Amino acid sequence: MSFWRERRVLVTGATGIVGSHLARALLDREAFVVAQVRDDDPQSSFYRDATAVRCSIVRGELQRYEDCARAINAHDVEIVFHLGAQTLVGTAVRDPLETFESNVRGTYNLLEAARRMGGLVKAFVVASSDKAYGDSPILPYTEDMPLAGRHPYDVSKSCTDLLATCYATTYGLPVTIARCGNIYGAGDLNWSRIVPGTIRSLLLGERPVLRSNGTSIRDYIYVADVVDAYLALAEAIEKPGVRGEAFNFSPESRVDVFEIVRTLARLMASDLEPVVLDIATHEIKDQTLDASKARTVLGWRPTWTLDAGLRETIPWYRTILQQDGQSLDHAIR
Repeated sequence: MSFWRERRVLVTGATGIVGSHLARALLDREAFVVAQVRDDDPQSSFYRDATAVRCSIVRGELQRYEDCARAINAHDVEIVFHLGAQTLVGTAVRDPLETFESNVRGTYNLLEAARRMGGLVKAFVVASSDKAYGDSPILPYTEDMPLAGRHPYDVSKSCTDLLATCYATTYGLPVTIARCGNIYGAGDLNWSRIVPGTIRSLLLGERPVLRSNGTSIRDYIYVADVVDAYLALAEAIEKPGVRGEAFNFSPESRVDVFEIVRTLARLMASDLEPVVLDIATHEIKDQTLDASKARTVLGWRPTWTLDAGLRETIPWYRTILQQDGQSLDHAIR
């Protein structure tokens, strides 16, 4: 708590699932939080939970260097959490230019803004992804494996990582990188993702729809564990082996899509079977992460099991669907 008290912190992507949880955790630790926001989304938990009214809001786009520089300089920002990005694989395939502009240009603009501030920024945490590794025959991924994205979203994350490493090694910027598995939890309103999409379907009494064939393996990590990981990285930036380094964060759960659907159905007392479309394209088949480096260097360990995280998540969706006027006559109680 004392580390964060009165620290001036910038969070990009504050309206997203992780950004909203991170901003709230920082505020609870008495940090001064600046949120860089492009579009207002009243459905975001950043607004629903009144986190926004406790933050200083900077309107601007990551694609504009001037907006990034203003967010850091005008608020004397000491710590940056760069979460802002286009995060959907399908969206990236349809519009790769927007994804590259947001994820690549947005990253180097923010890094360059921090570099030019003459040592103002003391820690810069970049939110990357397991997608940065690309499709590998060797699993689990370890941090020393090459970054080999091939499709638009994956390439954008590989570039994000390389840019962060460049600024750390060339300019000595205090940057560190977090690579997480599939993040789930309250606040994710991207219904194409398996956890929110399945919960909504079951609450509405509908069969969940799987775009994939259901056999893809992933590590699913609860958002509270991700927030703890990001905070741990910033707090440890001066420790040996942290600055300029990447860290995998994962509970090493290694479950397939069918298992996620079965678990949610069990927790929600539903017998509805999924509809398997098997139409997903440009998706990596299997992805798992080795998180031993985070355990050894940072002392980080996940505290949420898959069952516990999903149990915590389900009621939030029931509440927001009711608030939005959805009929839950068939909802699992």
